Amino acid sequence: MERHYGMDWLRVGAFALLILYHIGMVFVPWGYHVKSPLIADWAVVPMLAVNAWRLSLLFLVSGFASRALLERSGGIAPFVRNRSFRLLVPLLFGMAVIVPPQAWVELVTQRDYSDGFFHFWTADYFRFGTLDGMVLPNWNHLWFVAYLWFYTMVVASITALLRPRWMQAVFDRLFGTVAMLILPLGWLICVHVFWFPMVGETHSFVGDDIAHFSYFPLFLFGIGLARSVPAMQAIRRWAKLAALLAVAGYGFIVWCEVHWANGMARWAVRPYLLAHATQQWCGIVALIAIADRFWNRDHRWRAVLTEAVFPFYIIHQTIIVVVMWVLLRNGISGLGAFAALVAATVAGCWAFYLIGRKVRPLRPLVGLRYHRPQRPGATLAVR
Repeated sequence: MERHYGMDWLRVGAFALLILYHIGMVFVPWGYHVKSPLIADWAVVPMLAVNAWRLSLLFLVSGFASRALLERSGGIAPFVRNRSFRLLVPLLFGMAVIVPPQAWVELVTQRDYSDGFFHFWTADYFRFGTLDGMVLPNWNHLWFVAYLWFYTMVVASITALLRPRWMQAVFDRLFGTVAMLILPLGWLICVHVFWFPMVGETHSFVGDDIAHFSYFPLFLFGIGLARSVPAMQAIRRWAKLAALLAVAGYGFIVWCEVHWANGMARWAVRPYLLAHATQQWCGIVALIAIADRFWNRDHRWRAVLTEAVFPFYIIHQTIIVVVMWVLLRNGISGLGAFAALVAATVAGCWAFYLIGRKVRPLRPLVGLRYHRPQRPGATLAVR
């Protein structure tokens, strides 16, 4: 397998957008752990540009990277041990140390919790029950890590039981045609329009059917794509059409959100969901094609950024929530709060990564390999 730098850059960009998206969640009229008193309704429009595909893309590129890790692990057992250590250790550390400030700020700012953080952390957080309707302890944004580990274990089991070479041949033959565009789109239309219309994700794993039906197939697609020249060629071939469909879907969604700000007409619900599914898959196809054509080249920052994205993901939301709480206490909101959040989140994420990278016992806790590689973060794939 040859290194595909474009997918490395796409992964970095996807996580960067996710961090910016979570900063935006503070200022839009959607539920979040901490909210600004000044809500910018107009900010919903740019948020909707990435809302449909941001998480789906993360699972696809994670599957893409997992295929490379599987092939260079030397077997299923080493791969399972490595992925379990690399994912479960930071997940448990995050649930115990990183996530509690988020839960405390939400309770203080939205549910009238009056005790300080230390009391909450030592007396209330590890109750394994509920507090004012909040399940504690919880994994908040780290649900992605838990889902990713489970999907990885399922793929490892399938690989151990079946013949991967035969499955890859079927994938190449199927998705090396226009079916690359049609089949995943049809699946997502079924998920959003027919099977789970207007059903939200819970991120509680059990019962979160719409998330599993959406993300696991895309994770599998990423695994197949990492070894599929025909599928990548099909993506290049149909990228322009996919981009047009994604823009059309986004345009219809924005029109609905602006036209029916206080409640959508019943007749528009299914077309809205159809547009969401179209934007979700076609946006991903267009982005992969852009990464393959324009970003498939190395740079001295690529290895560091590729390694840094997981530590950034682990810490970013806690920084956002805690910094916004401090800003609220000091009466800072609006544009000043947004600028401060961006600066503090970027600086805090870099500090978390660089300190964790330097101190060897901390490396597994922040999502890095225990032994520092010579060239961190390399992702392998086909050209």
